[in-house]
Amino acid sequence: MTELLPNFAAGRWQHGAGPGTELWDPVLGTALVRVDAAGLDLAEAFAFARDTGGAALRAATYRERAAMLAAVVKVLQTHRDSYYEIATANAGTVKNDSAVDIDGAIFTLGQYAKWGDALGDVRALRDGDAVKLGKEPVFQSQHLQVPRQGVALFINAFNFPAWGLWEKAAPALLSGMPVIVKPATATAWLTQRMVRDVVEAGVLPVGALSVIAGSSAGLLDSLQPFDVVSFTGSAETAGIIRAHPAITHRSVRCGIEADSLNSALLLPGEAPGSEAFNLLVREVVREMTVKSGQKCTAIRRILVPAEVYDAAAEAIGAKLAGITVGNPRNDSVRMGSLVSRAQLASVREGLATLQAHATVLHDGRDRPLMDADPAVAACIGPVLLGARDADAAQPVHDVEVFGPVATLLPYHDSAHAISLAQRGQGSLVTSLYGSDETALAHTALAVAASHGRVHVVTPDVAQAHSGHGNVMPMSQHGGPGRAGGGAELGGLRALDLYHQRSAVQASPAVLAALGLPDPA
Repeated sequence: MTELLPNFAAGRWQHGAGPGTELWDPVLGTALVRVDAAGLDLAEAFAFARDTGGAALRAATYRERAAMLAAVVKVLQTHRDSYYEIATANAGTVKNDSAVDIDGAIFTLGQYAKWGDALGDVRALRDGDAVKLGKEPVFQSQHLQVPRQGVALFINAFNFPAWGLWEKAAPALLSGMPVIVKPATATAWLTQRMVRDVVEAGVLPVGALSVIAGSSAGLLDSLQPFDVVSFTGSAETAGIIRAHPAITHRSVRCGIEADSLNSALLLPGEAPGSEAFNLLVREVVREMTVKSGQKCTAIRRILVPAEVYDAAAEAIGAKLAGITVGNPRNDSVRMGSLVSRAQLASVREGLATLQAHATVLHDGRDRPLMDADPAVAACIGPVLLGARDADAAQPVHDVEVFGPVATLLPYHDSAHAISLAQRGQGSLVTSLYGSDETALAHTALAVAASHGRVHVVTPDVAQAHSGHGNVMPMSQHGGPGRAGGGAELGGLRALDLYHQRSAVQASPAVLAALGLPDPA
């Protein structure tokens, strides 16, 4: 029988009382480890995190907590090779794709360590300047931000078991809030291992970081008014979370990142073979294939002028034809597997829905896999769809296939292109490709209200831009509408979720005694 991974809760390692859920190698079909959280005393776990972990974190200054993050970075770097091995086995990702998750997590932690150190040895943050409340400046109002006295619960998706934890935990821990992470079961091994390594290294106060790997049953019931819950996953599950009494009655602060039908838009006037056209093609292929298309930021809709539709289909299809799919242990494989056979079934079902309204322009499903048995492996080749009537093909604007699938759509003019981008009803990101700076700026402003991030690619940034789907800690991650309405990262803006803004009204002398950092 495979190893049953323990949970870390209430300051100690604990096994669930059940038989556990098996985690599998999605390429070889072999059992790896088991996870289980049955029988855990969740009330005890949450209380310990709040009272013990939270108190220890809040006793430290921002600079001291930043030093803790820097120490976590060193721990993760020490064990980095083992994380790659787990990612290959449990997520089926090739090395470059694992790097997006693992190295991206370490990089994000390092950034928050640097930013936190610059905040100094204070325990509250100034929010704007003091303003007088009367004619004379003898009584003033000073807004400030203080750490929330609760626990931050993370319910994470399967696609980023490393980055999904640390991009949330970095600002939470820096803010002084203890973290309990519930990773998606299918890929929980990597999250659990990282938490284990950090806990055993002793670089965080006991109770500052906990992991519960298994069922999420009862987790929301344990939330109290000053807690925070951050969720990444489907819009359906997000709706269940929003309807829970912890949110509706106890006003627990909630951050949601849900489904997103992100788009890439080639501006008018860019002919086939132009630099902007080629940049779009290259980025589309990369976004369709990195992590087998299992990224919340991946390009799902490709918007091009009607006159270049056929050329774009041919160019994208030609590059997709060179993608080798199969066992990530084979150095010749460019794209690994989906995370499970269940996810493979979901992708096939979504494809069937879209194919009723779109044409298959490139089909990688029938190509042989490398070092993988198609009857066992959760592998699927990239599929490019197309719909010449972008307005009539409504499902391509509604249904996200979470795999290596995208749909090419023609538009008539700039206004039509913008309206199609907005048909996603709120997205995490759109990318714009062109060479006319004025037109790009106009389009960026037009789509900004419906997108959390607008990624503009011109020929002069071809080698410098960070990538459509790469989430950098300096920029906001989140989006309105169906994307969940959340906002993560964005530098120190990420600390807002874990702080309480309060206005202290007092004399200048009392305000000066608050010990807030000097205005920038």
